[in-house]
Amino acid sequence: MPYAEGRTIHDADSHVMETPDWFSAFADPGLRERIPPLFVATVAPGEDSFVGELRRKHQDAEFRARDAEEIMLRKNWKATGSFLKEDRPRALDLLGFASQLVFNTFANAALCRAEQGDDLDYAYGLARAHNRAMVDFCSVDPRLLPVGYVPLASFDRARAMAHEAVDMGCAALMVASACPRGHSPSHTGLDPVWAVAQDSGRPVVFHVGGGGRLLEPMYFENGLPPVPDFHGGAENFRSVDYMAIPYPPMQTVATMIIDGVLDRFPRLRIGVIEQGASWLPGWMRALDSAADAFHKNEERLQRLSARPSEIVRRQVRVTPYPHEDAGWIVANSGEEVCLFSSDYPHVEGGRNPLGRFERSLAGASERALGRFYRDNFEDLMGPVLTDRGLAPASSASTAASG
Repeated sequence: MPYAEGRTIHDADSHVMETPDWFSAFADPGLRERIPPLFVATVAPGEDSFVGELRRKHQDAEFRARDAEEIMLRKNWKATGSFLKEDRPRALDLLGFASQLVFNTFANAALCRAEQGDDLDYAYGLARAHNRAMVDFCSVDPRLLPVGYVPLASFDRARAMAHEAVDMGCAALMVASACPRGHSPSHTGLDPVWAVAQDSGRPVVFHVGGGGRLLEPMYFENGLPPVPDFHGGAENFRSVDYMAIPYPPMQTVATMIIDGVLDRFPRLRIGVIEQGASWLPGWMRALDSAADAFHKNEERLQRLSARPSEIVRRQVRVTPYPHEDAGWIVANSGEEVCLFSSDYPHVEGGRNPLGRFERSLAGASERALGRFYRDNFEDLMGPVLTDRGLAPASSASTAASG
């Protein structure tokens, strides 16, 4: 019996657990020797040293016999299909999700650093290696939807990389929520990137880890003992880091709405993934407040097709964390915006994200539940799902029809 049953559920956030040499096999020959091992030690201290042992354990018949009963208990490399692509279809069968959007786990920091640096050949070469690796991992099952990365540092290269990622088979185009060094993410020079996404039916997605440095390090120089993260180490998010997670996407998506990007591309869909959603209702009201306050003097606000909050409901989709009150968020932001996500196979997703969401959504209507678990994801992914036979054409074509 799968973990999720009784309704169609799409998973808007899942991951591959990379190994240190993950990039290397997929990098162009001239770049391969320049890529350092991927830093994967941001989990429980020492856990990364057991990857080889876990690779062997995943071949053990006794271990595999417990795959079903432990599908939500095993985390990171121990989880079924976490880094061995041939096992991921079995994991998806046991989870019971109709599809999974698949992100990297550790690579965002390296991708963002490269994009903010001076060597664009390296930045775009690294993104290409990442995208090839993601497509390869997901190639074993059409239900696995690989997320590619498009650096926005160069207008021409970004356009070319977006085309390349789509042609390669990426199901979504991830961009950093950190502002590019030389221009706004709403710059008209990036319109060809959004056009590629819109015309191909691929959403543009933001993910935690893509905002660069979240906090000034001095916030942690408080005269108190160091605070471990929930893995037991000190490299991942703690409560103070957590408070800063939504600010980069809040600013970037707001800028794109105010500067008219979503109006210029009305069929474009935006996903804000694994960055929580408790901020969402207040942010939508703040957007409307900004439009009201500055409407008289800013022509860009006068040209908007609707109030900013309405544009959000039309084109932006956001994943709450399981520990948040998803029912309150949906009630105060609209049924059209929020999506289910499991964060499989990460510790942060918990052992029963579905149960936590069901409890917080206990008072929601069946229509709202259908949108949360299925319809909003099918709107986000549009033709990608119908092309793979993962959604009815009448449902998933919403994004394509505007």
